[in-house]
Amino acid sequence: MIRTIIVDDEQHCIDRLNKQISEFLPGVVHVMDSFTSVADATRAIEQYQPELVFMDVQLGNDTGFDVLKKLDSINFEVIFTTAYEKYAVKAFKFSALDYLLKPVDEDELVAAVNKLLQKVSKIDASRKIETLLGNLYSASKRICVPVMNGMIILKVDEIIRCESDINYTTIFLKDKQKIVVAKTLKEFDEMLTDYNFFRVHNSHLVNLACIKSYNKGKGGSVVMSDNTELEVSTRRKDDFLKRLLTL
Repeated sequence: MIRTIIVDDEQHCIDRLNKQISEFLPGVVHVMDSFTSVADATRAIEQYQPELVFMDVQLGNDTGFDVLKKLDSINFEVIFTTAYEKYAVKAFKFSALDYLLKPVDEDELVAAVNKLLQKVSKIDASRKIETLLGNLYSASKRICVPVMNGMIILKVDEIIRCESDINYTTIFLKDKQKIVVAKTLKEFDEMLTDYNFFRVHNSHLVNLACIKSYNKGKGGSVVMSDNTELEVSTRRKDDFLKRLLTL
């Protein structure tokens, strides 16, 4: 079952969506809870780790986009719900799985969830291949990453840094190539942590061997070998400086 939460500031909309899910998606979607504010939704996502969030765009004076901006990473799918079609373009800029206009149509709801089921099926197959290739190359300090037309193998020491863009990560290489991958920065952090990489900021993972200099400040900043200057978050500063001292 797909673990789900609903975020909407109108209780009657929550009740209606719950009813539709129980009637038309029984045994497919499990609604763990519902929330009405940005603060509660942010805490709930971190606590429940849902696979899918039904997100109302307008939440009082805030928006569902504010919830997503507050998260370190987004490793779940989002289906936006709203009465206003004007938000459609912005919703898809946030890599939304789908966009449903209120009142939500049952057929459109089922179609949106089916998109997720199809996507999960493709990802599972892709991950099996990726795991196999990753095992083959791990001994030689290479990683396997999925791209639009398949997989590519990258030498870890050729990576200067990785930058987050919500559900995507851009990898910057020493030969000035940039590769966009449909993985979160958190996944690359876990993949590269044993290869002398450090996450200096929510948005930046760096190869410690490619740092040219560190500039003092509240959190400070680092200058990379490609002359890019990146902010170091205040809460990561102490651990980062300790890692630098061990180089």
